[in-house]
Amino acid sequence: MAETETFPDRKRGSGVKLVYDLLRDEILDLVLPPGSTIDEVQLAERFGMSRTPIREALVRLAGEGLVETLPNRSTMVANIDFLNLHTFFDALTLMYRVTTRLAATYHQPAELNAIRQHQARFAAAVEAQDALAMIASNRDFHAAIAEAGRNPYYTSLFLRVLDEGRRLLRLYYQSFDDRLPREYVDEHEAIIAAIEARDVELCDRLAKAHADQIVRQIQKFLTRDRRQSLPL
Repeated sequence: MAETETFPDRKRGSGVKLVYDLLRDEILDLVLPPGSTIDEVQLAERFGMSRTPIREALVRLAGEGLVETLPNRSTMVANIDFLNLHTFFDALTLMYRVTTRLAATYHQPAELNAIRQHQARFAAAVEAQDALAMIASNRDFHAAIAEAGRNPYYTSLFLRVLDEGRRLLRLYYQSFDDRLPREYVDEHEAIIAAIEARDVELCDRLAKAHADQIVRQIQKFLTRDRRQSLPL
């Protein structure tokens, strides 16, 4: 008989968050691969709860683009559109640039402090080689930069791009065996310094370079992975 997971006593309403948090982490960590089926009955048995909180958690995950509900009402982990990654990379690079430029122009001291706090968490996650913490803190770091730019339309769009790209970022960290080189942590520090100096053009150059190296590394990793999987 398979081992059953045990969970601490839950407060009322906490079941949805428990399921959401664990499934999100498993999807982002690629434990649940793109395209895999999600069985509500099995999840209810796994978590020892009714299907209602399971469904609510899946609705939250669907809202973040991590799962999809099919016409027959079954649910699957959302696929990654590898064939059209160039469109995602274009959007990612543009949003890095525009939000960092705006942050240089419009940031306030409290917002710069928030950016630094997220950077500290990111650096700690890199030191701990904790990929899921890297993904979360990196997302929060760039989201804080977008907030400092004070354009809610750009912020909303960038959050969508960041959220949809979290599994690609997992591949990025995986390409380094989760040992991210310190120079890439320092890129964040350089961006913060440029924002603080209100140097818009430097922010633009640094943000583009930051995005470009992420794109190159992911592309390199995907090419290498395909080659390694080719049958002889």
